[in-house]
Amino acid sequence: MELLGYYLPYGLEWMNLLVRWLHVITGIAWIGASFYFVWLDNSLRPPAPGSDLAQKGVSGELWAVHGGGFYNPQKYMAAPAQLPKELHWFKWEAYSTWLSGFALLTIVYYFNAQAMMVDRGVADLSSWQAIGVGLASLVVGWIVYDLLCRSKLGKHDLAFGAVVYLLLVGAAWVLTHFLSGRAAYIHVGAMIGTIMVANVAMVIIPGQRKMVNEMVAGRKPDPIYGIRGKQRSVHNNYFTLPVLFIMISNHFAMTYRHDHAWLVLAAIMLAGVFIRHFFNLRHKGRIAWKYPAIGVAILLATMVALLPPPPGFAGNRAASAPSSAAQFAAVRTIIDQRCVSCHAAHPTQPGFATAPAGVALDDVHGIGQNAARIYQQAVQLKAMPLANLTNMTDAERAQVAAWFESGAKTN
Repeated sequence: MELLGYYLPYGLEWMNLLVRWLHVITGIAWIGASFYFVWLDNSLRPPAPGSDLAQKGVSGELWAVHGGGFYNPQKYMAAPAQLPKELHWFKWEAYSTWLSGFALLTIVYYFNAQAMMVDRGVADLSSWQAIGVGLASLVVGWIVYDLLCRSKLGKHDLAFGAVVYLLLVGAAWVLTHFLSGRAAYIHVGAMIGTIMVANVAMVIIPGQRKMVNEMVAGRKPDPIYGIRGKQRSVHNNYFTLPVLFIMISNHFAMTYRHDHAWLVLAAIMLAGVFIRHFFNLRHKGRIAWKYPAIGVAILLATMVALLPPPPGFAGNRAASAPSSAAQFAAVRTIIDQRCVSCHAAHPTQPGFATAPAGVALDDVHGIGQNAARIYQQAVQLKAMPLANLTNMTDAERAQVAAWFESGAKTN
């Protein structure tokens, strides 16, 4: 059992790698298909009135060339007169993405909740309480979104989009008051991903099955199922850029470690929506540069707002500067006490098999090589130690800042 406990973090590291790889692959397949079909739907052109295609019930078609061949996709108003023998269903891309994403959420966050989800400077939660908050956000997010879709508000696209955006911003605000910033971000993303896959599993695919069953029974399908499916598909399309940002956000502590991390996320999600809207309009033949301009302006404003303070403003300084040797000795003691449990060739912090991002600080060379990163993460962003597991104080951060700003000497 002792040997099993020793190798468990290593096994979890491999599970993280493989499941993350799978998640990226399935995500590419799902989002790629989503982008393609929204583009296709926006690019279809109606057939000439009275033509054979119009009489067959085709509402739009497109000619395209790709990979050395010509393609002629057609869309029917409700369904073709006769059901083809082979019919491809686009569903497993979505299901596989969510399943692999939830598995990754469990491996990275739920198996190590104290380190990855709990920030005692935010809320003093147990591991199970933090996990409960995370899981509840996924369930509540879908229920509220689905009820809004089925309400009268769901018939008004712009108003509905604004309300759902505010719902996500509200969720981000709540989660950043219970979980660490990193965990809060990833759970907003998981909430969006859950909404997206539930749209497929509970609305789009069931509606398509009803249409197929009606055709098998010799009846004309009700077009309402196609209309509902299209609505949810368009929602998923606008969700994609925000959720893709959140998938990579754990690499950028300047966003989730900000005092108003929920507001930072709100701004970046809004920029993503404006940029996505531009492409959706462009596929319809309308060029509206104001939308990407607004999106880029929001991103630039966010970048300026997140600028770290210049050197000399990171914390209180000692009245008299110690010698460089004494200064580094004090900093190394701080690093040994606050950082090396994770950032070492052989971490002692439970849940870590290797040093995060490959940054090892258990020798002089590692500290000198990563001096700028230490300053950024521990002083400017206060992102490290992770969730301040080792209780690094502001005075200690000021010592690290003074060492770096005086040249980061290691001798």
